[in-house]
Amino acid sequence: MIIRILGEGQYDVADSALDELNALDAVVEAAVHAGDEAAFAPALEALVDGVRRLGSQHEVDSLDAYDLILPMADASLDEVRELLADDGLIPG
Repeated sequence: MIIRILGEGQYDVADSALDELNALDAVVEAAVHAGDEAAFAPALEALVDGVRRLGSQHEVDSLDAYDLILPMADASLDEVRELLADDGLIPG
């Protein structure tokens, strides 16, 4: 799947990485629902870093559409709250 990180680019991420990303996403989701700013920032940074670590940069010249979009690592809790679906930023 192709995951776009706003302001940064797109990453190809294997389906085998989704369990780890969903675990990181669950921490972000819990922090957003609790309104816990202290837990939110490091959780979002860990999720974005997880996409960078587990994925590989998608070719810049490619016109492929992304499957998911993540906010920048420094997005605010309110910005992420607007992007959250029922099952977090990463479905599953």
